[in-house]
Amino acid sequence: MKVLALTRYGRLGASSRLRSYQYQEPLAQHGVEFHIAPLFGDDYVRALYGRSGRVGHAVKAFSRRLRDLLTARQYDAVWVEKEALPWVPAFVELSLLPRKTKLIVDIDDAVFHRYDCHRSAIVRNLLGRKIDRVMARADLVVAGNEYLADRAQKAGARRVEIVPTVVDLGRYAMRPRPPGELVTVGWIGSPNTAGYLDIVKPALEDLSRTIPLRALAIGARPDQVAGSRFEAVAWSEATEVEQISRFDIGIMPLPDSPFERGKCGYKLIQYMAMGLPVVASPVGANKTIVRSGVDGLFATESADWLSALTALCRSPQDRQSIGASGRKRVEEHYDLAGSAQRLADMLTS
Repeated sequence: MKVLALTRYGRLGASSRLRSYQYQEPLAQHGVEFHIAPLFGDDYVRALYGRSGRVGHAVKAFSRRLRDLLTARQYDAVWVEKEALPWVPAFVELSLLPRKTKLIVDIDDAVFHRYDCHRSAIVRNLLGRKIDRVMARADLVVAGNEYLADRAQKAGARRVEIVPTVVDLGRYAMRPRPPGELVTVGWIGSPNTAGYLDIVKPALEDLSRTIPLRALAIGARPDQVAGSRFEAVAWSEATEVEQISRFDIGIMPLPDSPFERGKCGYKLIQYMAMGLPVVASPVGANKTIVRSGVDGLFATESADWLSALTALCRSPQDRQSIGASGRKRVEEHYDLAGSAQRLADMLTS
């Protein structure tokens, strides 16, 4: 089976790397040839994270995407990450997708809220239902969590399957932390999501007055954490697992707002795969991934964050037992091998 995967980004884009690129080799073993054609290349992502100009990249990207769409008829199916042409009305996008080729839409965040919650009435009226119309046209919608699946079903999608974002467990090994070191609280993300750290900064400041700790923010720019307890650490795919192994506790703060309810909680799965206890906001998929008191703790207000982090910092035994439980949960539900088999079955069906 030959599938044309129209991804949003190249490997530097987390959603494309995790929802498409990491499946290429496992799917090939199941007889599914995944040809990936990104809209935006890695240069665009670097410009995006570095806050530099992106117009030139965008023009080239849309030209390249139109060429890719012209080749779509040569494949058994087209896999579209979110949408083929961002900010283009649904009737234009759907007219360019071949009708006789099966269409799979993969959605791993609430991209529809960028349109239907936009401050501009023109955008809301023109694009507010765009993603819904694309999902309704699809033969299969692959949703990263229940919130996204529910939207797809309400949009009239013919078939909806939940496939969470997963890790390749072969890359993650539990590494016991030597006693007596500083407790390290860690976060991993990108400059686009580093603003969520503001939620936990006051609690870490208060905690540091009583407990010696280190706070690392992998993927955040230094200016985004200046003046806080966090130390910015450069992200790379090659070193991310090694950097996470420096953590004692992994965190995922989120506001409870529409777009964030669509997030898939991947960083929690990364922490748990490493055998780390987690503290997370009880928002969206976080509530499905983490069993409170078993794999980690939930925190909403600053006082909750302080209480949860204090409890874990003071108890190496709890960190170890909760972390072991999280690792087992990832082995059972969030491993790439099992997910690839399931996805291959969906595609070939």
